[in-house]
Order: sequence, then structure tokens, then C-alpha cells
Amino acid sequence: MKNLTDSFVYLGHWPSAGSFGFNTDILATNPINLSVVFGVLIFFGKGVLNDLLDNRKQRILNTIRNSEELREGAIQQLENARARLRKVETEADQFRVNGYSEIEREKLNLINSTYKTLKQLENYKNETILFEQQRTINQVRERVFQQALQGAIGTLNSCLSHELHLRTINANIGMFGTMKEITD
Repeated sequence: MKNLTDSFVYLGHWPSAGSFGFNTDILATNPINLSVVFGVLIFFGKGVLNDLLDNRKQRILNTIRNSEELREGAIQQLENARARLRKVETEADQFRVNGYSEIEREKLNLINSTYKTLKQLENYKNETILFEQQRTINQVRERVFQQALQGAIGTLNSCLSHELHLRTINANIGMFGTMKEITD
């Protein structure tokens, strides 16, 4: 087995004639590695990704429904405030001589506070949606990456001899360390 493995390794180091040569080291060719990784990601990550996205979609829809209920409550408050405003206007007509300016201030304060409440509820709804989307994306990325690594390790364990396996691990440890430094 060692001779067979060494023969593949030595085939990859044949001197090339001119600028053309064959790379027979299967583990060093990127298209094959990428196709294996993408295949594993698509095969194992598809169902999990769909489940995660469906769950997140339901949570986001529930959050939107809750926000809409809060919005309806705010609209009800606005209607109550308008009814109160009509009442205040009626009283203003009665007390116009003594307190016209005080009533106008009360009216503006009431409208401004209701407008601010509506604006705050709308901002809360938008922030909640963005937060849930970002959290969902991060969880999906993490889960897909974990499954891809598990699938790749399982494939490598079933295909490699012990010695070639150790060489591959040593080569990839350096590569993952470099990738981690880049992502950090």
C-alpha cells in the first residue's frame, strides 16, 4: 500500500516538458476538491438549510404579526387621542377667553407624543426583522460549515490510507490556520 501511495505522490512530481505538465496528485487539484466540498454542502446542507429557513421565516412572520398588532394598538391610541382632541377642542370653544394658548399647547403635545410612539413602534419592528434575518443567516452559515466539515472528514476517512491521511491532515492544518487568520 505504501508503494502505491508513493507512486501517486511521485507521479505528481515528474518534471514537465516545457510549460505543460500533468498534476496527478488528486488532493492538490482544486476543481476536484471544490466539487467534493460543494457536493457535500449541497447533499447534506439542503434539508437543514430548508428547515432552518422555514423556522426563521415563521419566527419573522410571527414578529411581523406582533409588530402589526402593536401598530394596530398604536392606531387605536391615535383614534383615542383624536377623540380626546375633539373633546379638548370642544372645551377650548367654551374656555376660549381664558385659556386658548394652554389648550393649543396640550393639543400639539398630544399629537407629537402619538406620532413619536408610532415612529418608535415602526423602528422597533424594522430592527427586529433585521436582527432576526442576520441571526438566521449566521446560524445557517455555521450549520452548513459544520456539516460540510463532517462530510469531508467522513469522505477523507473512508478514502485515505493512514499515512496519506496524516500527510493530508498536516497539509490542511496549515491551510485552515491561514483561512482563519484571513477571516478574523
